[in-house]
Amino acid sequence: MAEGYKTIFVALDGTEQQDFVFTRAIEVAARNRAKLVIGHVIDSTALEAAGAYPADLLDGIEQAFNESIAANVSKAKEQEGIEDIQVIVRAGRIRETLKDDMLDTVNPDLVICGARGLSGIKYALLGSISSFLLRNTDCDILVVK
Repeated sequence: MAEGYKTIFVALDGTEQQDFVFTRAIEVAARNRAKLVIGHVIDSTALEAAGAYPADLLDGIEQAFNESIAANVSKAKEQEGIEDIQVIVRAGRIRETLKDDMLDTVNPDLVICGARGLSGIKYALLGSISSFLLRNTDCDILVVK
């Protein structure tokens, strides 16, 4: 039997679907006895358009994100089979930050993300993050719908 995944990266976007995606990532990580890395990019494009953004604003956004995942992080820590859990939060342009500052550093063998996340307007301008990941990563991608 082939070895399973060793490092699983779950990209969370702060939407309502996030809990469903995170729950799926916990299940997959436990089955594979893998390390689970949780990643979130605080989209700085709107903040950049306004000029500089204060650190306390970013701290508040990061704290709100961490609170939104706290129950699932606890669930993951209690789950037998998950080797390690790491949370990475960075501010920046979503695609570049996700790829350059997270995925290229973590080097996962599976990325899990949601099928939807961007608003309709952002999707029309940017396309989907899941499509970006499919084109720009060397590992398997699981898109959760």
